Amino acid sequence: MTQYLVAIHHPDDYDPTVAEDDAMDRDIDVLNDEMVAAGVRVFVGGLQSASRAKSVRVQPGGKISVTDGPYLETKEHIGGFWVLEAADMEEALAWGRKAAVACRAPVEVRPFH
Repeated sequence: MTQYLVAIHHPDDYDPTVAEDDAMDRDIDVLNDEMVAAGVRVFVGGLQSASRAKSVRVQPGGKISVTDGPYLETKEHIGGFWVLEAADMEEALAWGRKAAVACRAPVEVRPFH
């Protein structure tokens, strides 16, 4: 089976204390339980704000620089993700649809190499 990343996207100003409530937490817990029962969930993780990120870059001459913030300047960032094992993209998308509903946010589904 192929592994797929199911990534939740949040706007840059996302505040979980405002956007997330008990109903959303329950919906995500139910989805996680369903994924475990189906045997597809490999790993799941929520990420702190993109403002907590550090970017590491190789500079000319091989010097390494570390800067505050995410690598890309965007209006959205990944707020959390699942790694799933699914038979094909269609199955992974079915889980992605459920994730979008539970998280009330856009979801990206992408296969690993």
